[in-house]
Amino acid sequence: MKLLLTSLTLLLLAGCASGPRIDRSHSSVNQDGRVQFVVLHYTNASQDQSLDLLTKGEVSSHYLIGSEPATIFQLVDENRRAWHAGESEWQGRTWLNSSSIGIEIVNKGYDDTPNGRLWYPYSEAQYQSLAALLKDIIKRNNIEPRNIIGHSDIAPLRKLDPGPLFPWKRLAQEGIGIWPNDQAVARQKMRFDFNPPSAAWYQQQLARFGYAIAQTGEFDVTTHHVIAAFQMHFRPERFDGQPDAQTAAILQVLNGMR
Repeated sequence: MKLLLTSLTLLLLAGCASGPRIDRSHSSVNQDGRVQFVVLHYTNASQDQSLDLLTKGEVSSHYLIGSEPATIFQLVDENRRAWHAGESEWQGRTWLNSSSIGIEIVNKGYDDTPNGRLWYPYSEAQYQSLAALLKDIIKRNNIEPRNIIGHSDIAPLRKLDPGPLFPWKRLAQEGIGIWPNDQAVARQKMRFDFNPPSAAWYQQQLARFGYAIAQTGEFDVTTHHVIAAFQMHFRPERFDGQPDAQTAAILQVLNGMR
C-alpha cells in the first residue's frame, strides 16, 4: 500500500510539471505601475504614539519620518496597500489607498490658542530625510511631479495635513512636486484684478488640476474648502478659502505647466 501511494504521488507531481506553460515573451504596452501618487501627512502625535498607532491601530502608512532623530521607518511594503488616505479623490481616482504611497511625518499639527491657531514647523532633519525618500520613490515609480500631494488635497473637506508650514516650495525647487513661477503669477494677477473669474471658472480649473469638486457654478461651502486647500498648498501665508486674483493667477499658471 505504501508503495502504491508513493507511485500515485509521483504521477501527480509529473502531471503538474507537464501542465500548461505560461508564455511571458509578449508584454503589453498598455500598463503602468500601481503607485501613481505620494500622499503626505502629519501624525498629530509623538513619535512613540505615531509608531503605536500606525503599527497596531486601524490606520497605517508605508513610511513614518521620526522627530529626533529623523529616522525613516518603513512600516508597510510598497507593494502592499496601507490605510492612510481614507475617502479621497485626485484626478478622478477615488480611494487612493490602492494607488498611492503614504508618508507620515511626526508633527503635532496645530494648537488652538487664545491668539489663534498655532502650527508646528517641520525640522531640517525631517526635511532632509523626506526629500531623500521622495526622490527615491519618484525615480523608482516614475511619479509625475503634480502627484506629490497632501492629505488636505485629496480630502479637503475633512483634512488639513500636512499643513501650511509644510515646505512644498522648497521641495519643488529640488524637483519634487511643482510650484508656479512668480513672474508668471504676477502677470496673470494683473488680468484677474480687473476681471475676477466666476465660481464656475474656479471649479473647472480646480477640477482640471486634480481636486474633486462639484461643478455647481456657485461659491458654495465645498468650493470654499477646496480653494482653502489649494491656497494652503500654494499660498500658505493666507488660506481663508476666499477667491481672489492671486489665487486665480496661481491656479492659471499651474494648469499651464502641463
